[in-house]
Amino acid sequence: MTRFIKKATEKIGLHPGALIHVGEKKVDKTRIRIIDYSENQLEETEVNTIEDIFPYRDKNNVTWINIDGLHDVGVMEKIGEHFNLHPLMLEDILNTDKRPEIEDYGEYIFMVIKMLYYDEIEKIVKVEQLSIVVGNNIVFTFQERVGDVFNPLRERIRKGKGRLRKSGTDYLAYALLDTIVDNYFIILEKFSDAIEAIEDELINSINKNTIKEIHRMKREMVFLRKSVWPVRELVNGLERSESALIDESLSIYIRDLYDHTVQVIDTIETMREMVSGMLDIYLTSASNRMNEVMKVLTIMASIFIPLTFIAGIYGMNFEGMPELHASWGYPFTLSLMLIVAISMILYFKRKKWL
Repeated sequence: MTRFIKKATEKIGLHPGALIHVGEKKVDKTRIRIIDYSENQLEETEVNTIEDIFPYRDKNNVTWINIDGLHDVGVMEKIGEHFNLHPLMLEDILNTDKRPEIEDYGEYIFMVIKMLYYDEIEKIVKVEQLSIVVGNNIVFTFQERVGDVFNPLRERIRKGKGRLRKSGTDYLAYALLDTIVDNYFIILEKFSDAIEAIEDELINSINKNTIKEIHRMKREMVFLRKSVWPVRELVNGLERSESALIDESLSIYIRDLYDHTVQVIDTIETMREMVSGMLDIYLTSASNRMNEVMKVLTIMASIFIPLTFIAGIYGMNFEGMPELHASWGYPFTLSLMLIVAISMILYFKRKKWL
């Protein structure tokens, strides 16, 4: 259940804005990477101390500061103090169980979204919370661990192609969200292949592993829906935002992102229905197999009932039974029993019970 609900007992009773890390410690040391760029200039570096990012606050270029590791509360306090980030924003960054959302803090726009990864070994989806803080000339991204889905975006910045290097922080924030949503489609492709494989198993054979796979897939669909469904509200809130940090020319790109998000959600809902349908198919197939077994056993019992009756009559050994002393009694009885059995089988086939 830790994938769905993370423990937050340490926050109980504390005042709003109290900085407590909720989640797992996924890196030993906080890593800080900076990409500072304009249309004609690019600087990419990794710094060792939080104080090294302070000079970028007053630069005119667009600065993307990516911070991997949220366990160090002291780092968050220094960032919040120097860049004037609201304590409630910092609290939400440290709470890795936040629902995807968007908040306008005036000087900054704060967004929370989930990055998803598909574990090929465990066959499950792993989630990482990404917090995005958009300012006038600076964009912060806070991640739980090292590694993300933004390498193609970094390459676009390095090559200087397209609109990215010519635009401001709002377009960079959009590009981050767009990259995450595009990665959702890759995750869904993985699940689509897995669902097709389970369907083939249902058609060819049914075993205990099949029902386990169906239940695992159903659980993953619930987890996907929980992580992705609120993203639609996030993107819709970004489109409707009246913040001066969001240029009007960006609205067409945000609407396109909204369409992609709706498409992802629709695909997840379709897959959920398919998995539920597979569970029904499995239960129906198992019930049909049981019915076939019961049918065969019932027919066998029906055939042996008259045979048992005949054997019971001639097994009473009364002295007044003339057949007991007849030389033809034994073969006659066996022949009668055989005729009865064959007659019943032919009758069952005529009724199409066999």
